[in-house]
Amino acid sequence: MSDRNPTDLAALLKPGQRLLGLDPGEKNIGVAICDPGLAVATSYATLQRGKLAAVVAELRTIVAAENIGGLVVGLPRNMDGSEGPKAQSARAFGRSLEQALGLPMALWDERLSTAAVTRTLIDADASRRKRAEVVDKMAAAYILQGALDRIRAG
Repeated sequence: MSDRNPTDLAALLKPGQRLLGLDPGEKNIGVAICDPGLAVATSYATLQRGKLAAVVAELRTIVAAENIGGLVVGLPRNMDGSEGPKAQSARAFGRSLEQALGLPMALWDERLSTAAVTRTLIDADASRRKRAEVVDKMAAAYILQGALDRIRAG
């Protein structure tokens, strides 16, 4: 059920389970996790976007190691709120992961997440190389934190 909201997703978690945030890009997938209290998102890893089976295998390892009970996938809407090909791709990717991993999933609007993270890194005087290394996983944390804030607001 890809149109689940984060609050409904959180209600499906068992005590102590965490959420995994994903920022699916064309080349990379940013990965973030939250604490068991569903309060703070932390950047975790950047995965190469390749064949779905390889991505699923990497995510299964993370899911098992980190007690993950659900997924939050970034949905790249257009600035006017409409959905284009990238949003359709993210929806399909999320549905595929939901089925392959057997975990419930919610989509979260990720408009401007990469831009916000990039601005923060520039303000912190991070080099272009350093920004390239961390922007995807930091964007995933930004997306996941937005969903966590929504959960906490009720």
